[in-house]
Amino acid sequence: MSSAPRAPATLPPPGLPGLDPSWSRLVTAPDADGIGRTWHVLDTGQPDAAGTLLCVHGNPTWSYLWRGLLASAPAGWRVVAVDQLEMGFSERTGSARGLQRRIDDLGGLTETLGIAGPVITVAHDWGGPVSLGWALAHREQLAGIVLTNTAVHQPEGSPAPRLIRMARTPGVLDASCVRTSAFIRGALAMARPPLPSEVQDAYHAPYLDADRRHGIGGFVRDIPLEASHPSAAALDAVADGLGTLADVPVLLLWGPSDPVFSDLYLHDLEARLPHAAVHRFAGASHLVPEDAEVAGTLTRWLGTDLAVDGADLAGPAESGVSDTDAPPSPSGRRQPLWAAIEDPTRAEFPAIVEMPAVGGRRFARPVRDGAPVAEPTVLSFGELAEHVRHLAAGLVDLGVAPGDRVALLVTPGIELATAIYACWRIGAVAVVADAGLGAKGITGALKSAAPDHLVGIPRALLAARALGWPGQRIAAGGADDRVRRLTGTRTSLDELRARGASLPLPPTPSADAEAVVVFTSGATGAAKGVVYRHHQLQAQRDALMAVYEIAPDDRLVAAFAPFALYGPTMGITSVVPDMDVTAPSTLQAQALADAATAIGATLVFASPAALVNVVATATDLDPSSLDALANVRLLMSAGAPIPPELLRKVGAVMPNAEPHTPYGMTEALPVADISLEGIEAAGTGDGVCVGTPVPGVEIAISPIDELGRADGALTAEPDITGEICVRADHVKDRYDRLYATEAASSRDAGWHRSGDVGHLDEHGRLWVEGRLVHVITTAAGVVTPVGIERRVEGLPHIRLAAAVGVGPPGTQQLVVVVSTDPTAPNGGLGPRSLAAAVRRVVDVPVAAVLVAPSLPVDIRHNSKIDRARLADWATKVLAGERAGTP
Repeated sequence: MSSAPRAPATLPPPGLPGLDPSWSRLVTAPDADGIGRTWHVLDTGQPDAAGTLLCVHGNPTWSYLWRGLLASAPAGWRVVAVDQLEMGFSERTGSARGLQRRIDDLGGLTETLGIAGPVITVAHDWGGPVSLGWALAHREQLAGIVLTNTAVHQPEGSPAPRLIRMARTPGVLDASCVRTSAFIRGALAMARPPLPSEVQDAYHAPYLDADRRHGIGGFVRDIPLEASHPSAAALDAVADGLGTLADVPVLLLWGPSDPVFSDLYLHDLEARLPHAAVHRFAGASHLVPEDAEVAGTLTRWLGTDLAVDGADLAGPAESGVSDTDAPPSPSGRRQPLWAAIEDPTRAEFPAIVEMPAVGGRRFARPVRDGAPVAEPTVLSFGELAEHVRHLAAGLVDLGVAPGDRVALLVTPGIELATAIYACWRIGAVAVVADAGLGAKGITGALKSAAPDHLVGIPRALLAARALGWPGQRIAAGGADDRVRRLTGTRTSLDELRARGASLPLPPTPSADAEAVVVFTSGATGAAKGVVYRHHQLQAQRDALMAVYEIAPDDRLVAAFAPFALYGPTMGITSVVPDMDVTAPSTLQAQALADAATAIGATLVFASPAALVNVVATATDLDPSSLDALANVRLLMSAGAPIPPELLRKVGAVMPNAEPHTPYGMTEALPVADISLEGIEAAGTGDGVCVGTPVPGVEIAISPIDELGRADGALTAEPDITGEICVRADHVKDRYDRLYATEAASSRDAGWHRSGDVGHLDEHGRLWVEGRLVHVITTAAGVVTPVGIERRVEGLPHIRLAAAVGVGPPGTQQLVVVVSTDPTAPNGGLGPRSLAAAVRRVVDVPVAAVLVAPSLPVDIRHNSKIDRARLADWATKVLAGERAGTP
């Protein structure tokens, strides 16, 4: 290694994008040895600041990383971003600087700067240990901690990041970090999306020659991969000291796609700082301050989770309800989720029926004694109660503890019901990533939820091994020895049930314990984890039973597989028909009739896409099948707008069923309800009428402005379009590891902002007009999509329609995209006759009408149109680009 030359501190060159020259200053301060060293710092210089954000970069960046935070500095706060010595434009001292020395260096600088507190440290990469060391040494000044993609400890049993180990290789370190700019280029290449070339040049600016890059090599050399490393003791002291910060607010902002500081290091920090607020920015990588909205999230956290005298943290007051408009109080003690299973009066009644697979339509075939079954399998409530007790005890014996997360990748039916109720009985948290998310969606969901254990059928176990899904593996679905060896699976549900048969059960969890993490469909972005506590699921069960007058003699066919899990807690028989649960549109009328026959069904729950195929395949039903479907008293369908014409057609298949379309979302179900009769009485309007709020639910609207922002005060006044907000006992607890998302959705105390747009009419009925992110902002005002789509879908030969906006917000043009019957062979501009017909039924200007062979929909429901994807496609088509199909 060549010796490190000395060089004075300098100011950055002018013209670096996003960098205000007025922020730059040179400050001389004593270093760890008392020697005066000159630093380059960025400083907003807020006079009479209520506090300081002290920002520390890592390797190989510099204070430029924090320019977005300086540019949007929270009112009343001073932002100081330092270039560590040997880095950025600070002095090159020619000496090695280990971790403890850097911590002490920073202390000398803050004293010289007169930073007396309160201070919130903000750090990235190896700036994390430096800033945390400073924080532990300055507790009297410390007001909070913000960390982005960093580490303080290498978790036991895991290797150090491959990129770091490679960089530490003798011969590679000096070549990649000092003699060339390879290390910098590699770090910048991790940005998602790629950084503009001028921003990359700005990051390179302090490191243009080898003499300026010795600090980069020094940082890599100082990473303590061995216990004997000179900085190991200092890093251990920082890690151990985090346990003393339980009273300090902490925010962890993470890029989960980081190949260096992966979620492994996030979870280590969570374990050390269990009170921390966490937000994982889906898709973001190592340079999370570049990849994601770090500055805005930090500012919101300052205004909601932190209180410092004299600082205007939150800015303008959020819209919301008045202090006197309090949330509804919990409605007394509810029965545990497993109470109906253990009811001795129900012991002999069927609880769960599994249908055999015909033609491989199921995600996995039911298995009994290691072999696929050919007839329905029936499990009584008494048998289910025994299965749950024994498996619960077996899980405890395995080491599953209250609060542990258990991912359940199991075919809907007996095993899944047994597993989820066993988890609930012992206070474990079930993680339900249903197959409808698809492989990519499940991978993202599981890495976000980070389960401690994973229960899977053979296909899921193999996927877990191949895709790196977390959790100790437990076999289900008849996994054979070969699969278990390949996947490192050491036990199974059957073995655990046998182990637990003679073991006692632990105390029951409290109603406030976390119960489940479920996931949104991902129709408008990455699937979000949604956390429910026991009392919220109990309230949800009770609301469903009350609204639909569900009684013990009811029997449920759940063509939307997750809904089948409600059967046991309601004390009714349930069955999932033979279908591919990842594709609701595969449900055939005969499979529905077979399931109805097997249990004598009185209730059916199915998505709109499933009902379309039921109607299309109903012509071959024999009299006995028709008789079974005629016994159904209630049909429920949800997941997307449902045309009344479809419900009428279903009436020919289930003539005695009263069709209902409950409105709700993963975060709150049910919210509102309406019958076919109610839909017909409401008539046509701007959107889809979903009925009135169910008992115990309140609905309010937050009006939207001309740019589609829902920032108006909540109101229940009729005919005001805005974001639909919900309040009820059965609304979710929070979004999982999505602090910013949760803060935005619950910013009105006690309310959940749904992301849906709609209005209340003069009769108190709710009309849904679309998603907030799909609102079209034209020069003439805001346009919502659903009402337009419904009118266009009423035209002959139109299968589906989507209304999207093309162009900049505020001046967008309305474009209607349709799929037709017969199917158009190619995508592009629609015929003039079609465009004219569309314009006749739409009461706002339509810039263009496009046709596509099909419209993209979500996997889970096969019904929710991906309007954002269609808008991108329409933009390309109208620009004359080769766009293909959406």
